[in-house]
Amino acid sequence: MKTYVQPGDIITLIAPYAVLSGGGLLVGSIFGIAMSDALISSEVEVKTTGVFDLPKTTGQAWSQGARIYWDDTTKACTTTASTNKLIGVATAAALSADAVGRVLLTGAFTL
Repeated sequence: MKTYVQPGDIITLIAPYAVLSGGGLLVGSIFGIAMSDALISSEVEVKTTGVFDLPKTTGQAWSQGARIYWDDTTKACTTTASTNKLIGVATAAALSADAVGRVLLTGAFTL
């Protein structure tokens, strides 16, 4: 097929802020997990699919299957939709005191 470029589960983006390897990264409507450390405005490969343990907003309990959003201000996952971007679903329940939650990313773009 002449139009095929790549699978899309790993793509190169320009970091809008400094990010550490394993950190969440939102570029427009594309969310992914940085595969290496990156400085602001530098290229970084990001993984757009898979299951990841990500920082979560404390004070929120998650149920398995709950919709998970990315709060780009706090750089943490949340169950609050508001102006946050939908990135996936919780694959495991999380207590409100937990600082980390397990998230299945939905793909290369957010809603």
